[in-house]
Amino acid sequence: MNTNIINTCLIKELRSRTGVGFLECKRALLEENGDIESAIDNLRKSGELIAERKINNITNQGMIFSKIKNNIGVMLELNCETDFVSKDNSFISLGEDILLEALEKKIKDINQLKEIFESKRTDLVLKVGENINIRRFHFLEGENICSYLHGIRIGVLVSAGSLDKTILKNIAMHIAASKPTYLHPRNVSSKVFEREYAIQLDLTSHLKKPANLLKKIIDGKMNKFINSISLIGQSFVIDPTKTVGDILYENDSYIKSFIRFELGETIFE
Repeated sequence: MNTNIINTCLIKELRSRTGVGFLECKRALLEENGDIESAIDNLRKSGELIAERKINNITNQGMIFSKIKNNIGVMLELNCETDFVSKDNSFISLGEDILLEALEKKIKDINQLKEIFESKRTDLVLKVGENINIRRFHFLEGENICSYLHGIRIGVLVSAGSLDKTILKNIAMHIAASKPTYLHPRNVSSKVFEREYAIQLDLTSHLKKPANLLKKIIDGKMNKFINSISLIGQSFVIDPTKTVGDILYENDSYIKSFIRFELGETIFE
């Protein structure tokens, strides 16, 4: 076709609508004879090819998103390849749109969200030139839920019984800082317990002490270990003289459940 009809204004319009680079917009317009809508489809098709090439690129940057509405809390980890892209408004908008969709339609399944947003994800891959991954998602229902974000890298959702909102927020902040794995010491798995017990046996094997005393030493270390990975047993970060369990007991309340996301955790495991 006559390249003269592909003027700067047409390319600028296509760029503003897609966020794609100048040369790619010009190519698409040339191939589609200057038709904007066809050029957008052309770019989307190219984006799908780019997405396929980038699908195996490691995505250990990104952002944690969280939102609460009508007694429903949702949290999302959206990944990209570089810190630069995680600050892009289009990347942030995608994360926010996913949360709103989940809240409005009460979607609990991450695969359903991935299907709904695959087209937008592919468009964003084309725009930023990086792989984008909807990595994990959590849906929590309850009458007393708190969401806490520590920057863009750590997020917490926690549900409690009747508990003051300020105290609940402080507990959410505690979870962000202290990384509890379990809610209660009794929830610690036998596999985790046995592994730590074997380590403690090995560490105390050189001590020349009576068996009953060694048992007390090991039991003490195990008790400390179990409490250190359980929310209820941890020392409260705001008042280390008390445990989180103490705070809940004083307020005649309890934690129903919690979830903590940290950007990129376990991604290389």
